[in-house]
Amino acid sequence: MSELSISETYKVLESILRPLSYWYNQDNVEEVAVNHPGSIWLRMRGRHAFPWIEQEDVKLTREYLNNLLYIIANTYDYSFNPVEGTPVVYATLPGGHRFTGISGRNVMYDNDDLTGGVALAVRVYKEDVNIDFSNFGFASGERLRPLNKLQNVEDPDDPYDRLMLSIRKGEHLLISGATATGKTTFLNNIIKILEPHKRILTIEDTRELIVPHKNRVHIVLSRTDLTNTFTYARVIDLIVRFTPDVIIGGEISTSNAMALWELMGSGHENCFATIHAENPEEAYKAFIARIMRTTPTIDREKTLIEMKEKLRVVQINRNGNIRAVTAIT
Repeated sequence: MSELSISETYKVLESILRPLSYWYNQDNVEEVAVNHPGSIWLRMRGRHAFPWIEQEDVKLTREYLNNLLYIIANTYDYSFNPVEGTPVVYATLPGGHRFTGISGRNVMYDNDDLTGGVALAVRVYKEDVNIDFSNFGFASGERLRPLNKLQNVEDPDDPYDRLMLSIRKGEHLLISGATATGKTTFLNNIIKILEPHKRILTIEDTRELIVPHKNRVHIVLSRTDLTNTFTYARVIDLIVRFTPDVIIGGEISTSNAMALWELMGSGHENCFATIHAENPEEAYKAFIARIMRTTPTIDREKTLIEMKEKLRVVQINRNGNIRAVTAIT
């Protein structure tokens, strides 16, 4: 391809991007995210900016968004096939902006998305010429300060208060219990109390989690209906590029255990999941056992120590029709 043809190709792409670039080229926009057609979320720059702002845009139709993914993939000669290949597109757009998009049955916004949805995010590139160490609160003679002032607050004795504080701190939770103890129901109640401005991303094999937050993306990786190449091993890059505030997994299984454990160490607040176990100690062991089925080389004892440091277990047990939280680590 000649230099002229490359230039012409980029001009065509820039023209097609206009409905989307209208938003990410605005001043003080750090990132844009489309979770479903007709709406776009803007993350604004500045210490006092509101985390995410939603704007309606009828130009961002399902057809436009799906075509955009195909066009970007074709422009850069990337593989993109939501049905039988990869449903994800990663690219650097003209201007240096980082693009991530997914389409097909691996993404759903509502249960009505029976044939699949579409979601994307664009991380805006701007030369931060006016940014220096002081913008990070880093200067000679200054003490390092944690962003979350609750981090140094000691756990209260009351179990309920301990769990509420843990959620507000941004800690990771593992909801443990036997079949039919109400683990998913309990997790859904935790989701309800998360701050409404949070950006939520869920990863499930079937849609069970109920998320009332508008700024959300649901990733689905079916255990029985997987026809493309998108797996839990490939889901990590997508999730971190979608910059969620909270990551919620479904039931921990052999296929997703390693991915969820890696996400718990990726710097995000609040990563939640459920697991089958009869007590907290067995919950940790079951989590590690599932990780080791796909990654047998991990250090079991070291991982157990690390897991107990960063992951709080909420244990639920059942006696007949009575369900109860019996332990919180």
